[in-house]
Amino acid sequence: MFPADRLTLAHWRRTVAEMYADVRRFSETDPRRAWNHFRACRDDLFRTHPQSPLTPARRADFGGLPYFPYNPAWRLGGTLYPPQNRETRTVILPADGEFRYSPVAEIRFRFEDEPLKLTLFWIEGYGGGLFLPFKDGTSGSKTYGGGRYLYDTIKGADLGAGETDIVLDFNFAYNPSCAYDSRWVCPLSPPENTLSVAVTAGERI
Repeated sequence: MFPADRLTLAHWRRTVAEMYADVRRFSETDPRRAWNHFRACRDDLFRTHPQSPLTPARRADFGGLPYFPYNPAWRLGGTLYPPQNRETRTVILPADGEFRYSPVAEIRFRFEDEPLKLTLFWIEGYGGGLFLPFKDGTSGSKTYGGGRYLYDTIKGADLGAGETDIVLDFNFAYNPSCAYDSRWVCPLSPPENTLSVAVTAGERI
């Protein structure tokens, strides 16, 4: 990666972090406004930014990312518990080398009275970061088959996590970069993070 590429990547991360700071602030009183802001900012990044996962040809006629309609029922709170399995996972990413992530908490939550859980990961390495990928009943049909992300705090994606609880607003679920072009290789959701329900919220395929 050339130095200029690293500088544009730093700018992408800074812009995303600023967007999520707005999302957390707006969500305190108006989650739908936060979601509309999120969509507008992401569309602008995908259309104009040098680090866009879209090829230049696809950016030329880009009309915006597709989402399910906003659904307040999918804005949930989760409770954090110690993870049952602390095994570190390793994925080889061609551009970055080893990507290592370890369970840091088990998230328990409910949707329509059904108990659900996800594993929250910590990205190993300098600085670290929270990472929450997931798959669900829409994966491979209405949404990307490899799953979607809710948290990737190294890239600035942070809806709000405390010491014992976490915001799970699936309206903000988004695709990894590899969903847009085969030149990208991404860490995908592990089997344990496959939800038994269809999450009809967030970004679509």
